[in-house]
Amino acid sequence: MNRLKRRIAQGERIEAAWLQLGSPDIAEILARHGWDVLVIDGEHGRGNIEDWVAVARAARAAGAEVILRVPDGSDTMLKRVLDRGFTSIIVPMVETGDQARDVAAACLYPPRGRRGYAAPLVRASDWGARAGYGPEAADELLLIVQCETGPSVGNLTAIMAVAGVDMVFIGPNDLAASIGHLERMTDPEPQALIARIEAAAGAAGMPLGTITGAGRDWEDLRALGYRLIVGGSDVAMVVAGARGVAKARGEGDLPPAAIY
Repeated sequence: MNRLKRRIAQGERIEAAWLQLGSPDIAEILARHGWDVLVIDGEHGRGNIEDWVAVARAARAAGAEVILRVPDGSDTMLKRVLDRGFTSIIVPMVETGDQARDVAAACLYPPRGRRGYAAPLVRASDWGARAGYGPEAADELLLIVQCETGPSVGNLTAIMAVAGVDMVFIGPNDLAASIGHLERMTDPEPQALIARIEAAAGAAGMPLGTITGAGRDWEDLRALGYRLIVGGSDVAMVVAGARGVAKARGEGDLPPAAIY
């Protein structure tokens, strides 16, 4: 089974960093320096599928597991990333139960879904070296759907009921923006929506993931029982390092950084 999926099923908490820059070298550096799980951001980061594969290879060679956030939940995108060997994926902007079912179906071979079959010919099966890949693929998949709009909160019960959905991931930035609170995640209205998601997921026994921020740090999210926490990115780390060195050499006051 997918090691991350197994860890979550056993009640463990996963903590990860974002990879935005599409660099295998940066993935390797982070994996060697304290990050055993890395999330490749295919939605907002740079690169294409082959760039993401190169980043994943470097991360895994250095000892880290990877999760890929895809740009969208289209059949073509999901089929391609699964065939290229990604087994843990985050799908953004899932707003209804029907959309969640559509995403799950695109990820699973028949009869459970409609994923196109080319198992002996793709990287996911080690180019056919794993004879049992087809029957095992569904068990290996860790499917995380992102709840990040007002409608998605209203439809959360239906989304969580979809077979194949393993986790709900809260996107607080987009959630706040969707109700008119762009960059104001700590306002009462976005916080109330986050609390609704937490309560519904707790009642359903659905693991939750999110990012640091929205007024909660690592310790806060641990205490709240989140099972996947993603905080810090390669971009933010480079910015922080650059600004720190600039300040140390006496650069003086620097313009405010938008990275948080």
